[in-house]
Amino acid sequence: MNPHEWPRTWQPSRRDFLRSALVAAGAITAGGALSACSNSVDPNVTTLGSRLSDPNSKLGVEDFVAMYRQQTGRELAVNTVDSTSFQENVNNYLQGTPDDVITWMGGYRVKYFAEKGLVEDLSPIWANHGGGFNESFRDNSTGMDGKQYLIPFFYYPWAVFYRPSLWAERGYEPPATYDQWVALSKQMQADSLTPLGFGARDGWPPFGTFDYLNLRLNGVEFHRTLLAGDVSWTDNRVRAVFDTWRELLPFHQPQPLGRKIADAQMALLNKSVGSLVAGMFVAQSFPAGAERDDLDFFTFPELDSAVGTSTVEAPMDGFMMRTDPRNRPGAEDFLTFMTGPDPAVAYAKQDPQAIPAHRDANLSSFPALVRKSADLVQNAEEITQFFDRDTRPDFASIVMIPALQQFIGNPNDVDGLVRSIERQKSAVFGTT
Repeated sequence: MNPHEWPRTWQPSRRDFLRSALVAAGAITAGGALSACSNSVDPNVTTLGSRLSDPNSKLGVEDFVAMYRQQTGRELAVNTVDSTSFQENVNNYLQGTPDDVITWMGGYRVKYFAEKGLVEDLSPIWANHGGGFNESFRDNSTGMDGKQYLIPFFYYPWAVFYRPSLWAERGYEPPATYDQWVALSKQMQADSLTPLGFGARDGWPPFGTFDYLNLRLNGVEFHRTLLAGDVSWTDNRVRAVFDTWRELLPFHQPQPLGRKIADAQMALLNKSVGSLVAGMFVAQSFPAGAERDDLDFFTFPELDSAVGTSTVEAPMDGFMMRTDPRNRPGAEDFLTFMTGPDPAVAYAKQDPQAIPAHRDANLSSFPALVRKSADLVQNAEEITQFFDRDTRPDFASIVMIPALQQFIGNPNDVDGLVRSIERQKSAVFGTT
């Protein structure tokens, strides 16, 4: 099989499409369960619904919860659910009797629930305690009405990750421009090294490459307008993104549709690929110590000097408060506490992908990779959240995941691809 061939992407029926849309929005259950807090909980106890469920994340949550209890004397009960089940059921959960405070994501994901009136305005907390967050974090915590509905906690930037020891051995230098990147990739191939790791089986990882190509070619405002459904996907600027990506595909690991992102990360760890476009979560695949210390990144290269590289993709997680919380004083007290730098520092010491969102977080004891990541984001002119956080989740999951997988399998029909995306986008967004 040709490395870029793959069986034809499944095309959903209207019934499948509508059901999948409801699942993507969290309107119906798709496996797993997210339980609302019990009415029998002590009204003096604040409850936190958490999707931070992997082992490192849970340790981090335990640490900031212990810090909160120690410093305030208040009690906090945590209801942890695996992240996938949380996302699939969060809509029903928020319309029931949810926990007082909920972990969630920035960008469109918070705007959606704010617009539905399912979460509380946190602007008063921002006004008094939000000075430690940069303007982009504020923007990505803000609803359509201009009010803030999320307290930022941590983020993880996307970049191009590589192994410095391997690059030093081969004499490679991080590229600053697209042309330099292509030249380097050709050199890696000549050295019998696959230039770019790639795993698309999970569906969402290719979003990172699409986002950066669009941002570098067309700029952040066009990117946001496109993801908001206000620009046609048949626009020549979108075609240019796919045309450029097609040029890069031969430098990727072959048959990516059969490979998970975790396998691509292992290939980077094992030095069987030269680099990987990924988020800071790649650090979780590297054992602490010498291996993780031998991990670095460079900014996604420049494609147009007029656009530059000042926009960084850095998905942000934080905390929302349910509408009419059962324990309002406790919830507001906890959220105020979480606006400080120390809780995020405590959490990040356990979760290697997490960079504290507060600009005053003391990172002096953290590895160089973490400090470099923080500098990258804090100095960025604009921050985007990631495709499936900057657009409607149903459009991302139902339309764009199959579309990008189709493109990866057959990159030579860009015209048919963008026309198909535009037709489906109109159905999702209700545009013509």
